[in-house]
This record gives sequence, structure tokens and C-alpha cells, in this order.
Amino acid sequence: MAAIDCGTNSVRLLIADVSGDDLTDVERRMEIVRLGQDVDRTGRLAPEALERTFTAMRGYAKLIREHASGEEVPVRVVATSATRDAANRADFVTGVLEIFGVEPEVASGDEEARLSFTGATRGLARAGAAAETPYLVVDIGGGSTEFVVGSRSVEGALSVDIGCVRLTERHLRADPPADGDVTAAVADIEAAMDRVEEHVPVRTARTLVGLAGSVTTVAGIALDLPAYDPARIHHSRIPAERVHEVSARLLRMTHDERAAIPVMHPGRVDVIGAGALILDRIVRRYGFAEVVVSEHDILDGIAWSLTA
Repeated sequence: MAAIDCGTNSVRLLIADVSGDDLTDVERRMEIVRLGQDVDRTGRLAPEALERTFTAMRGYAKLIREHASGEEVPVRVVATSATRDAANRADFVTGVLEIFGVEPEVASGDEEARLSFTGATRGLARAGAAAETPYLVVDIGGGSTEFVVGSRSVEGALSVDIGCVRLTERHLRADPPADGDVTAAVADIEAAMDRVEEHVPVRTARTLVGLAGSVTTVAGIALDLPAYDPARIHHSRIPAERVHEVSARLLRMTHDERAAIPVMHPGRVDVIGAGALILDRIVRRYGFAEVVVSEHDILDGIAWSLTA
């Protein structure tokens, strides 16, 4: 099976085999395409952003054909925040249909949250990575962040329009950002979390599980890794103090200083400060002592959905 997750900042591919309760990676790829470039301001997907995305997808379609060996492979393409918000999303749908032969599903915030929860938590109990439920799963994307509470299933979820790309374009354009800009971004995050608390029982959660590139990058920095290492990052536990330290450090650094960090993907250099700030505010507001980091997220949830 093949799962494709097209978010605001990146497009990712998972080709996997499933046996019982085990999902085995065959290929896992990620390209930073910044599909959500200026969507918050214009309400439209930029032509150059669409072309970057379609170029990455053509490469993914080739990989799927190579692994298929002539057999039919189930494919599901899910698009999230940027596409959900765009007036010209029909252009995206047409392009994806031409490349993969299936229409992309523009996921609602609720569906995005459910898929993220499934992908993140399905292996947690078996791995012994988190002892206490309910979980609060936070998926910090480019355009939105999903807050999901549950144990075996989702008990409450909400997607809010705060993400690393969106917040950077709104508030953190200076290099490094001014204190006043950071304060404005914090106010945006706190207002979004006010809405979350009206709909999701976040205060009942006992374990914070963080997903997506901003969180895994913060984890890699906190662990002082010499290079990005998914095996070391997956199910790592990052103390709250280290989250605060890394977030504050990233917001003080210049573009070149952030780019020199060993675990930093080039496509995250300009937005990682905002992503780290979102994680930091979540940890502070809800008083978690640590965050359990998962490399498995909505992409894995999409793959699992193909087995249902």
C-alpha cells in the first residue's frame, strides 16, 4: 500500500507492508515543497508551489510503480491545511489525479486529527513508550496544529490554524524575530489553545505525544544528535526544560546559525522557530514534564486506514 500526506510545508510518501498489527516500511520519503506558500495571505495555492509539489509527487508515483512489480497497489492521497484553505484547490485535485490516478482527499480538521492519533498511538503501548493514558497528541504542521485526546480511540479533537509556516508568515519574518513579534505569535497560539479547551478535554491527558517535523527537529537538537537519526528520535522523551531551552535558543538565532544545526533539514530553517514556540507553549500551558516524540503520525494513520 502507498500513503501520501500533502501538508502545508512538506509532501511525504510511505510505501508499507502490513502483517497483523505490524506496519513495515518499504519506502518512507519526505520533500519540503512549501505548498502553503502565502496561502494565509492570498487564499490561493501559488503556481510555483503547485509545481514543486507535483514534481515531488511524480517521483513518488515512479517509486510506487517500481515497488508494485506489476501488481495493483492501494494508494490514498490526503491533503491537509493549505489545500483545505485554498480557493483554487481544484487545480491541486486535477494535478494529483493525473499523477496517481486517484483523487486526493482534502481532509477536514477532524479527519486529520483522527489519522494523526491512529498513526502516533497504535504502537505506543506495545513499545512501552508511554505508560499513562489518556494521550494528548499534538501534530504541529505548517498551516495548522491538531490537538487530539484519547486512549484507545479519540475522545476529543480540534484543528486550529496555527502552524510553523502560517505563524512565520504572520509574525516571525525578521531574522531573528523581534521580541514584539514573538509576543504577537505567543498571543496567537494562546488564543488558539483557548478554543481548543472549549472543545477538547486536554486537561485530562497524562502523556503528551508530539508529532511532525518541528517536534522531531526540536528532539534532535535537545538530544545533541550529530545528524538526524529517526531511530534515536522515535519514542524519545524530551524534558520540558529542554523544550524551553531549545525554543528560546532557536528564536534568538539567525538563519545561518539555524542552518548550521546538524539535525536541521534545509526546508525547516526559516520556520523551525515558530514550530518550536508552539510546542513550548503547549508544554507550558498544560504543565507536562516531558514530551514523548513520535516519528509515526498522520502518514502512518493514512496507511493503516487502507487496511480497514
